[in-house]
Amino acid sequence: MGARKKLRAEKIKEQKSQVAFAKLRNCPTSPRKMRLVADMVRGMDVDKALYVLKYSPKEASNRMEKLLESAVANWEQKFETTFDVDSGLYIKEVYVDSARILKRLRPAPQGRAHRIRKRSNHVTLVLDTKNNEE
Repeated sequence: MGARKKLRAEKIKEQKSQVAFAKLRNCPTSPRKMRLVADMVRGMDVDKALYVLKYSPKEASNRMEKLLESAVANWEQKFETTFDVDSGLYIKEVYVDSARILKRLRPAPQGRAHRIRKRSNHVTLVLDTKNNEE
């Protein structure tokens, strides 16, 4: 490994040590629907985001809520503290990537077939405290 690449890798590793994150892999919801929910909570405080996700009518918000709770649990374990409203914890990053696509065929008239694409996604959620940002 070259010197610049090694320095960059060490810098990224040091940045990851100061934040907590959680990943949701192969979630059977289309990325477009999940991005709507991700955009809703990006940059919010954790307690407010949990409230918004709990009362959102979207189906993807249930999965995002569980992922956020998992990220909070990871944060508690990593920094050996308990989560409270005054901790200044907020959602630093949320991004949704496309995952595998299941391809199915649906019969159509006159011997034809239409392709059905069942999409899924990967979600990554990063938490940080407002103190670390300053």
